[in-house]
Amino acid sequence: MKKYVQKNVSDINLEDYTGEYEGKDALAKDLIFTGGRKYESLNGLWHYAVDQYETAIRQHWFEERTEMNGISLPVDFSFDEWPTMQLPCSWNMQDRMYYLYESSMVFTRRFSFKKGENERVFLRVGAANYILRVFLNKQYVGMHRGGSTPMVFEITDLLEEKNRIMLVCDATRRPEQVPTENTDWFNYGGVYRDIQIFRVPKTFIKDLKISLAPGKTMDRIRASVELSDKSSLRAVLSIPELNHEAAIEVKDGKGSVDFRYPGLRLWSPEDPKLYDVSVSIPGDKVSDTVGFRKVEVVGRDILLNGKPVFLRGISCHEDSFVNGKAVSEEECIQAINDAKELGCNFMRLAHYPHTEKMAKLADKMGMLLWEEIPVYWAIRFRRPATYRDAENQLLELITRDYNRASVIIWSVGNENADSDERLSFMRRLADTAHRTDKTRLVSAACLVSMQKLAIADRLAAHIDVIGLNEYYGWYAPDFTQLPKLFENSNPDKPVVISEFGADALYGHRGSRSDKGTEDCMADVYEKQIATLRTIPYIKGISPWILYDFRCPRRASVIQQYFNRKGLIDAERKHKKLGFFLMQEFYRELKEQAE
Repeated sequence: MKKYVQKNVSDINLEDYTGEYEGKDALAKDLIFTGGRKYESLNGLWHYAVDQYETAIRQHWFEERTEMNGISLPVDFSFDEWPTMQLPCSWNMQDRMYYLYESSMVFTRRFSFKKGENERVFLRVGAANYILRVFLNKQYVGMHRGGSTPMVFEITDLLEEKNRIMLVCDATRRPEQVPTENTDWFNYGGVYRDIQIFRVPKTFIKDLKISLAPGKTMDRIRASVELSDKSSLRAVLSIPELNHEAAIEVKDGKGSVDFRYPGLRLWSPEDPKLYDVSVSIPGDKVSDTVGFRKVEVVGRDILLNGKPVFLRGISCHEDSFVNGKAVSEEECIQAINDAKELGCNFMRLAHYPHTEKMAKLADKMGMLLWEEIPVYWAIRFRRPATYRDAENQLLELITRDYNRASVIIWSVGNENADSDERLSFMRRLADTAHRTDKTRLVSAACLVSMQKLAIADRLAAHIDVIGLNEYYGWYAPDFTQLPKLFENSNPDKPVVISEFGADALYGHRGSRSDKGTEDCMADVYEKQIATLRTIPYIKGISPWILYDFRCPRRASVIQQYFNRKGLIDAERKHKKLGFFLMQEFYRELKEQAE
């Protein structure tokens, strides 16, 4: 009884009630390769309760203390009598009552499980915004920070035949997080990607990375394997279509192999060729479907498979009018198809890691991708824990999507003022990306230097491609400054215009001077296109943005809490005038390249 009473006293008086949960973070190093593995899904109906005071973790609801010495205790929960919600989802879209709710919610369910001999069991959650704490059978398993990247927890020793799992999801915006509390998109809460259980042997393949080997040739493949322990053994790589098998000598848990294949058919948007690949060790096997391509920067050019490529792009948020951040595979396919109709070969997935479905579909459908972590606006650049959070999200993203040929650029952030603290923070992220993945380019969406009226961000020295957000004709109304900016700039590497645009409510017409009309948006696009087509060092464009999306900071009568810069409306049904202007421009660029 004493422990129960003490806990309730601390619940009332103790401010640092989260401290006991620290130190068991799921990190990038804990991820496991799941390609080709069977899994058991925990998607479906979960009981839930709104928990805005975080009583669940204050009072240890997971211990299910309902009686003491045969005497019933008063409790503040009744798990199996709560209503149910279908996971994965964004809770904001499930009930109008939760539309603006962004604190904690508790999810729980029971499941049966029969554990096999000599196997290990892992729980994988594709993403939950922003902090997720996991409890299983009255025990705390661990936590994860970061609202858009996957997490893995080993649960082998906690499983029973009958199990209760509890997920405490906290969507609170905080200044020390990544992203910080002030963003330009809607803060969807929820466990909004797949929840899965994986069974693996005691020694298993923890990671598989495969790509063209860095270097000058484009016919040499490199495959790297990491095991779950320090075992030394022989792994076998198989690519049936190439009639190729190769032994990988694994020592102390790691091994790699390079081999040449002169007839290799390279992946590109025009020919998205994929190969089935597998790696096996005694007792375990994983597989993937991958493309092989080479991307590099030479001078001011971006080369794909040795040839200059212009990135005809569009930016895109992960935001569904119906599903919020829990976008369906059909919605991902629609986004890529709408981008293709626009004339794109490239999409910027802003401003955080989108679902892994996007990169897999882009591999199949032929679309180059820029993937980004949410180092957005005024991050706490001086705070070491904030940097560790950002770096871990970057490493989780790279680990998740390393084998995706479509991903050609890692972006380490967006629209941060060029301060000394920010330069140190983002330079270290760029160095991490370069060190971890030598097969891709690194970028960031930088701001125009208004003082110099030039591209002058100091971070440019540490990245491969300069991303530039500029809103001349809109937030910067004097459009005559844009040509001057380009005249004043002399970058030694390619520039991608990562954002430009203007708000327009679909169907709202007027003069070119009437803000919020399709005609005003079209005027901005016409001026931008006329200028951008003349600048030789611009090697890509991704206007802001494909679809209108929810944003609480946009409160005008035109916006109605949506950012209306989409070339297509939020319901993905109606194209605005700007869409057809970009479509014609991209058609011209494609014809010129051919």
